[in-house]
Amino acid sequence: MKVKDVMTADVRTCTPDTTLAEAGRLMWDGDCGILPVMDDGALIGVVTDRDLFIALATQNERAAGLRVGAVATATVAACAPDDDLQEALATMRHVRVRRLPVVGFGSSLLGILSMNDIVMATGKSDEVSCESVVETLRAICGQHHPAPHVVAA
Repeated sequence: MKVKDVMTADVRTCTPDTTLAEAGRLMWDGDCGILPVMDDGALIGVVTDRDLFIALATQNERAAGLRVGAVATATVAACAPDDDLQEALATMRHVRVRRLPVVGFGSSLLGILSMNDIVMATGKSDEVSCESVVETLRAICGQHHPAPHVVAA
């Protein structure tokens, strides 16, 4: 099964100049947790709901005063529409992400492949096993930060 067979093609996007308030509204309206960041039709980054929250919690600024370009991830793992789903799962495991932009020629955005898309396809074909989905989720959900340093009183 190919990425293009299960990806979400109708994707909300933003630009580096989009405010976090606008980005949050786009996510709410689109029922999504990620926005590809586009510049002149090319994918230049992504911003997630988590990125928005952490920025708002740590920068003591209003959402209307912060821009996506200041909090977006610029190094983006992506996949192609003709990639096999197993390849996409391997990429997700390796970079520990739940969503991959699907890009074409010139970094043009064609869609998003999410773990939700893959889970919904599981069982419809022998090509996506429950085991590979669980293995990917286990890798993604692994501890991202070292344990907090506890100081004895």
